[in-house]
Amino acid sequence: MFSLAGKKAVITGGGSGIGRAISLLFARQGADVHIIEISEEQAKLVAEEIRACGGNVSLYACNVANQQEVQDTFGNIGPVNIIVNNAGIAHIGKADNTLEKDFDRIVNVNIKGVYNCLNAGIPQLRKSDGGVILNIASVAALVGISERFAYSAAKGAVIAMTLSVAKDYINEGIRCNSVSPARVNSPFVEGFIAKNYPGKENEIFEKLSKSQPIGRMAKPEEIANLVLFLCSDEASFITGCDYPIDGGFTKLNN
Repeated sequence: MFSLAGKKAVITGGGSGIGRAISLLFARQGADVHIIEISEEQAKLVAEEIRACGGNVSLYACNVANQQEVQDTFGNIGPVNIIVNNAGIAHIGKADNTLEKDFDRIVNVNIKGVYNCLNAGIPQLRKSDGGVILNIASVAALVGISERFAYSAAKGAVIAMTLSVAKDYINEGIRCNSVSPARVNSPFVEGFIAKNYPGKENEIFEKLSKSQPIGRMAKPEEIANLVLFLCSDEASFITGCDYPIDGGFTKLNN
């Protein structure tokens, strides 16, 4: 089950964290993996891991916020079967203290970046007679989280784009879903804590871990397992859905 043999998969932000876990799992399941990263250096270690296990992988240095770079990259990749829009950045701030430059930065990567990959990737899915798009959203789009104004807005847009794409391309054999993780123990979260809470890293890590009713953060591999299912043929009847994967965060917190 869940074989991706013969499938060509594009994973943005595939060099670290959740993206790394997805890239490795997809390769183990037989996919021809194409990793898009802001810098090729960030993905080289993942590529080495994949090749060491006999998997196929290609790397592309590309800023997903730059439409021309994205168009050129997908043009070089050619027809694909799976697109995972994982690349994203974080921000702390409320509506009245979020700077315009920071809001624009979040929008450019987390919203426009997804749009750019959809715009360039859907024509390549058509060449394969359909396929799957999986967008990484967040529980921040589903519940109120303090001081995540721009990030929450952007991830809400990702879920809305997911529904729109699922509706528009259902008759072309293209499925589109999203997953909404809570906090994940990854370099993304570690960097976020280090940047915003210097000197309090251990305290904040513990606090964020316990904010999930299950008592810990997710492992990147746990997110990757759900992504694999939704991108596999076993999920062929699923489209237009968002799946919280959150240790009870959205439903069990009082």
